[in-house]
Amino acid sequence: TTAEQQCPPHQRRRRPRPESRTIRPPSPMADKKVEAAVQADKKVEAAAPAKENPMRKLRIAKLCLNICVGESGDRLTRAAKVLETLTGQQPVFSKARYTVRTFSIRRNEKIGCHVTVRGQKASDILEKGLKVKDFELRAENFSTSGNFGFGVQEHIDLGIKYDPHVGIYGMDFYVVLERPGMRVSRRKHATNHVGRRQLVNKAEAVKWFEQTYEGVVVGKK
Repeated sequence: TTAEQQCPPHQRRRRPRPESRTIRPPSPMADKKVEAAVQADKKVEAAAPAKENPMRKLRIAKLCLNICVGESGDRLTRAAKVLETLTGQQPVFSKARYTVRTFSIRRNEKIGCHVTVRGQKASDILEKGLKVKDFELRAENFSTSGNFGFGVQEHIDLGIKYDPHVGIYGMDFYVVLERPGMRVSRRKHATNHVGRRQLVNKAEAVKWFEQTYEGVVVGKK
């Protein structure tokens, strides 16, 4: 041993390797147990519900409420007060694009007001409007881009107390639906294109309305 220790490593004798043991073939009982375990795992996977992709879920991007009076003055101011009472936000006034003498409208004259609502408040107000319509819409209310809208004739049906000094106004509801990730096409930094698969079409919007609010779409093909 001392002579081997004094020798350089490359000149030392290597110890003989132990003889390889014979590997016995697996028994048929073991194969049956493995197959049974694999079949059990497949049954569990089939019974488990498939995970839904969170990026495919539809949501309300915004809700636009509009009241068009057709003239400026006190009537338009009262209409803006109705929207402010309903949403708690300050409405924006809309101006006429050109002069229409038949309706006594001048260009750049304030003739309407609108407000944009987002988040949970938009869902609550939309539910109030759909209750007025008995959760029933027509297929024509849905656009090809996956948005839909409808009108309400009296704002007091939305839960607002009637005020004789204000009067009764109708308003338009317009809902914009989108999927997560659409911000990529709107942001200022690192703007990018969003694929067609991420866009919303009419059939998906109708299905979302029927499942979310258990509504009815009349005239659907």
